[in-house]
Amino acid sequence: MPELPTTTRGAATSRRILDAAAEEFAEFGIAGARIDRITAAARTNKAQLYGYFGSKEGLLDAVVDDLRTQGAHAVTFDAGDLPGWAVAMYDESLRRPLFARLMGWMRLEQRRVGLLFDDVDLADKFAAVAREQAAGRLRAGDPADLLTLIVAMADAWSATSRAYAASPDEPAADHDRRRTLLRETVQRAIAP
Repeated sequence: MPELPTTTRGAATSRRILDAAAEEFAEFGIAGARIDRITAAARTNKAQLYGYFGSKEGLLDAVVDDLRTQGAHAVTFDAGDLPGWAVAMYDESLRRPLFARLMGWMRLEQRRVGLLFDDVDLADKFAAVAREQAAGRLRAGDPADLLTLIVAMADAWSATSRAYAASPDEPAADHDRRRTLLRETVQRAIAP
């Protein structure tokens, strides 16, 4: 992928492109996203977009990396507090439903089976879970399966829920009830 701009003006343009592309990919999927709509929303042109990101696929990769980085800063992983991590993911999906929609499209269009991402961050999380398991603080089993289950529980009310998508506009009592249920359910699921 080409180097992103280092000037203030270039950085602002690339930020607008990333934000517009995130909205576009989340709304229309990867195949349905249109560069013309992205450049119009970002108030730029195709030459700049391709100069910064190389291709539509390069732009998608940059958007996913950007959103994952934002999420990693917003939700700290703690293998010693997986119920708290699940609740933090629930809250983050309320703040940023766009990320859940984009991940849903990625699952449908790019990576139909297996892990959505194969990277060091996940390997570190799996290793941390394995350490907690070895210490007897978490149930035995494949760390990837355990984290997949927890993520699915945290996403139960996300924008890609098959049953019910929560809204930040709902009464706080509804969110508190879900957080309590999620925390308790994850705690039971991970108990040794």
